[in-house]
This record gives sequence, structure tokens and C-alpha cells, in this order.
Amino acid sequence: MSRRLIQTLVAIVVFVAAIGFYKFNQIQGAIAQGKAFKMPPEAVTTAIARTVDWPATLDAVGSVAPVQGVTLSADLSGIVESISFESGAHVKAGQVLVTLDARQERAALAGAEAQLQLAKAQLERSKKLLESQNVAQADHDVIAAQFEIAQASVVAMRATLERKVIRAPFSGVTGIRQVNVGQYLHSGDPVVPIQSLDPVYVNFAVPQQELGSLNVGSAIEVTADTAKALRYKGRVTAVNAIVDESTRNVQVQATLPNPRGHLRPGMFVDVRLATGGTRGLLAVPTSAINYAPYGNSVFVVGDVKGPDGKTFKGAKQQFVVLGGQRGDQVAVLKRLNDGDEVVSSGVFKLRSGAAVIVNNSVTPGNNADPKPEEN
Repeated sequence: MSRRLIQTLVAIVVFVAAIGFYKFNQIQGAIAQGKAFKMPPEAVTTAIARTVDWPATLDAVGSVAPVQGVTLSADLSGIVESISFESGAHVKAGQVLVTLDARQERAALAGAEAQLQLAKAQLERSKKLLESQNVAQADHDVIAAQFEIAQASVVAMRATLERKVIRAPFSGVTGIRQVNVGQYLHSGDPVVPIQSLDPVYVNFAVPQQELGSLNVGSAIEVTADTAKALRYKGRVTAVNAIVDESTRNVQVQATLPNPRGHLRPGMFVDVRLATGGTRGLLAVPTSAINYAPYGNSVFVVGDVKGPDGKTFKGAKQQFVVLGGQRGDQVAVLKRLNDGDEVVSSGVFKLRSGAAVIVNNSVTPGNNADPKPEEN
């Protein structure tokens, strides 16, 4: 092998070794830099978990029912002559809604009234003849009976004529009408549903073991999953005397004012029933809870030791057991202590051990009885 070839090979080996050493140092530097890298702290707001007097309540799912609600139907058969309401309109008790064709009934009434006038005239003549003893008492009695029969016939015809007019039995809101002008209605055919919406009933069931804390007059609070998301307050007005044998629940009925008609019959609502008394429970904002299928948790702010042994302000995830909710607060039953500082906003971007910066200039609501403004 020539001297020149050996020198070339030596030069290549030295070059490759130099490049390898350079890359090795570069990789080692990147690894060291990665180990030294720390995620920047996340900006969060916090709240202090405090023990508060939490009223004893019972939650249930209820259904709204009208105090008065019917589907109006035709009493007598006939053709619809006129419709005097619009679907979804507010109507007053006694207001005419639908009129059926009653020309035959009016003609029959005119004939009955004419017969009544004739019977009345005959009765007056018979009375005068009876006074002068020119007619027998038996004949007078027959004429008097004919007069009463004529009177009853007029009353019956007027009642029949009135039954051709469908009126609102009470004040309320009509549904969608189910008839049109010119339509022939059979007796019993539906015309329109009408519901009284103020006040309304809320019906719900409670377990039989809660009967001891349930009384007529107990306060309830109802929330509906509507665009308004309003809360309604009412009172228990009736408790069923029978316990359902299949569920061991008892039906309860409450009455609520509903002046704006936001609660509609058939609507499902969340019911919170005050059972009396209070107990001390830890309360945190509902925004502090990280809800998950595998368990609900909060992030507790405190000193966290990093891999380098240094401590920093961070958040540790703590799984908790939750109780009821009221307003902006939720009760924590287990695994949280009074005075713990928990993250109240920004929990979705945290992991256990993450560094945080607390900025409480603007914080989420933490009021047990908020008063949301209705727009």
C-alpha cells in the first residue's frame, strides 16, 4: 500500500471522528438544555375553600303541570261558522272561541218562543175565566201545564243554542287550533288545548325515608333548562297519601307563580327542596371543579418541588367527592381542607405539578345566591 493512500485514509478517519465528536457534543448539549427547560407558569385565578353553613336540601327532577288545563271539544255536532281566537293567544274566561252554525236551532227557538207567547195568552184568559167560574179547574190546570211545557221548551232551545258556542272555561293560553272555518265537527272532536300558566304545579317524587322532613308549606326552588335559565321559588302544597310500592317514592306537588309564562306544562325542571337545618361544608366555586368520567378533581395551589430540588409555586391535582350545588358554589365532602387555595379558572390547561401565576384582578362568580340579570 502506497504512503499516499495511507495518509488519505488517516485524514478521512480524523475528519469523521471530528464530525462525530462535534455532533456528540451538540446532542449532549440539547439533552442538557431539554432537562433544564421549564414550562412557563400558567396564569390562573384562585379561591379559598371555606366552611360555610350549607342548608340541608333534597334534589329531585320534576315536571310542570297546569293548575287548570283542558283540550276543548265540540259539545254538539255542527259546521264551524267562525273562529274568534289565534293559536297561542291569551284568552279570558267566558271569551267566545268558536261558533258553530246554529240556524236550525235559532229557527226552532223562534217557534218555541211563539208557542210560549200563545200558551201565556191562553193562561191569562183561563185565569180570568176561572175567577168568574166560567171554566173548570181541571181545564185551567191543563192550560197552566201547557204554559210550563212551553217555558221549558224555550229554556231547552236556548241551552242548545248556547252549546253551539265554544267559550274559554278559564283564563289561559291557547295552543294550536285544530279546526278551520267550514269544517264539520262531531260531538267530542278536539278544538284547541288551553292551559292556565299562572300559577303552575310542579310534580316530583321523593324517597319515603325523606317524608319526616317534608311538610306542606316547605320552600322549594326550581330551575329550568331554558334560554332564560331563571330560578323560581314556590311552596309544597300537597303530599300524596300513598307511597308507590314499586319505587317506594311518594309524589309531591308544589305551586309556583309563573307571571311571565316561562314554565310550560310538560317541561322537566330541577327541584331543590329545603328540608330544614344546616351543616358545615367546604364550598368552592363551581368553575374550580375539573369534571371527568374517572373522577372530579380540583387543583390545589402550594409549594411544589421540582426535579432540580428547587421549590416553586405550582398546582397539584386533588380528586374530591362533591355534594350539592347552590348558586356559583359547590360543596366538597371529602379530600379538601378548610383554607386550601384552589384554582378557580384555568383548570383546563393545568397538569399536576404545573407552575402557576395567580392573578385575582378578575375572578369567576363565587356567590351562593347570585342574582343574574334577565336580558
